[in-house]
Amino acid sequence: MSDMKPPLALLAELTHRCPMRCAYCSNPLALDPSSAELDTATWCRIIDEAAEMGILQIHFSGGEPTIRKDLEILSAHAAERGLYANLITSGVLLDEARIESLARSGLAHAQLSIQDCEEEAGDWIGGLAGAHARKWKVAEWLGKAGMALTVNAVITRHNAERVGAMIDLAESWGATRVEVANVQYYGWGLLNRAVLMPTREQLMAMTKVVEAARERLRGVMVIDYVIPDYYADRPKSCMGGWARRFLNVTPSGRVLPCHAAETIPGLVFETVHDRPLKAIWADNPAFERYRGIAGMPETCQACDRREIDWGGCRCQALALAGSAEAVDPTCEKSPLHEEVQALAAREAVSGHRDIVYRSFSLEKSDPSGKAR
Repeated sequence: MSDMKPPLALLAELTHRCPMRCAYCSNPLALDPSSAELDTATWCRIIDEAAEMGILQIHFSGGEPTIRKDLEILSAHAAERGLYANLITSGVLLDEARIESLARSGLAHAQLSIQDCEEEAGDWIGGLAGAHARKWKVAEWLGKAGMALTVNAVITRHNAERVGAMIDLAESWGATRVEVANVQYYGWGLLNRAVLMPTREQLMAMTKVVEAARERLRGVMVIDYVIPDYYADRPKSCMGGWARRFLNVTPSGRVLPCHAAETIPGLVFETVHDRPLKAIWADNPAFERYRGIAGMPETCQACDRREIDWGGCRCQALALAGSAEAVDPTCEKSPLHEEVQALAAREAVSGHRDIVYRSFSLEKSDPSGKAR
């Protein structure tokens, strides 16, 4: 498949280690230990391969990628190879000196997550006391270092009424973009769905707030808006379509078309030790399985949106319909669509607050938010 277009971006999951324990984390429930992480030389080789196959962007992610002491080496290597380097971070491990060091290395952009605009609520969802307060200084230091800033505002039913305040906070930090990102239910988010799901009424209200903010901040700050899939009538174009626009490498080197792909049974994914990225991208059977129109359910193949949403999300079809071959139940053409929307409505008013925090061993909290 020599004529196949290369992916736009590489998501480089450097580590699954993280001091935060966010209830919505999209990492798998079985986290890679530090002993399995790829070394610096291997990541540099991956960056070389990404550049050679025409990838334009690299997103350093985790876990918390700033745990890696070699992040500056990787960022500099990416910049040398012409890749636009972005850091996806909670910010809690950063200080001014490290941010200046990362800026000098060639890191161009940072995405800083916030879990709320109120300290107690943000620390509860994130599972780390003091995390929320740290972010103010991190945003200031990023600005001083001249780094472009996107604020990832993670939305659940516990902070939905504060979306406007979270946008205002991002504006005050000088962010050029804010992602108003309702939790997507994969990994730990799926496990905690009953804790996190907002009501339809909350969704309608926040949509009005976002639309007003977009109008007010036009030309100043871009606002991306991601609603919970469960309330949608059409599925999202997940990762731009299965194995079409994005490539993901896990901390231990597994090469995936998306971060949740390993939840689908029967698919065999290669590692960076097996073959070069370009070869895996071109003809790995797991990548080919749902790629393009031929890999869609028949209903999706016949749909006039087949090259818009690319059949939705196979991982979500598995989670909600029990089969990755099914029509994504967030689509109104799925026979399970109304059932999924009813499920969301029930969970949104359940009052459930018993969080299973992200951890290398499953760890619950009591309703007060304290770990037990």
